[in-house]
Amino acid sequence: MTEAANKITEYFKGVKAEWGKITWPERKQVIAQTIVVLVIVIAFTLYTYGLDIIFKGILQVFKLTA
Repeated sequence: MTEAANKITEYFKGVKAEWGKITWPERKQVIAQTIVVLVIVIAFTLYTYGLDIIFKGILQVFKLTA
């Protein structure tokens, strides 16, 4: 059991050492990237919605004539 405890302790020591090497982005960069992601998500959502409307209209035209 102590071998498992030692391995767990070593693991968390390694995690702590690696945690200190992390370089965190600045607040302005995080905000800018978040805005870019939101704009892209909104654009793709509107694009998909537009395609849905177009295909729905096309299918309704073929249903009425068939």
